[in-house]
Amino acid sequence: MKMLQIGQLAKLAGVSGDTLRFYEKVGLITPSSRSESGYRLYQEDAISRVHFILKAKRIGLTLEDIQEMLEIRLEASLHSCAEVKGITQKKLDEIDQKITELTEIRNALKKLNDACCGHVEDNASHCSILEALASED
Repeated sequence: MKMLQIGQLAKLAGVSGDTLRFYEKVGLITPSSRSESGYRLYQEDAISRVHFILKAKRIGLTLEDIQEMLEIRLEASLHSCAEVKGITQKKLDEIDQKITELTEIRNALKKLNDACCGHVEDNASHCSILEALASED
């Protein structure tokens, strides 16, 4: 099997060498060995591992979630789909909670915004938005 130096892996995976060193530091990837001159050497399957990490990050999974999924993937026959689904369900629940919070914030902001006349000719001394924010309720 061909071994790749960090620069080669970075180019093939579409990431920087710094990204790979970070992934190594947090335990998401591990070089298979080092060359005589000390360069990190990776097996070709590290490309698919990096792609897995990137896809998981794009859907909002944390590094801890990704690490857990990689461990499950490594010994898939010892784990169930329910374990993997539990990770993604937890993320969905977090996203739903954030959406609820953002919707509440948006509604409050829209109410303030709609109450303001927004006329260029009116000075801000009677601005309903400023008054609402200054009120002590």
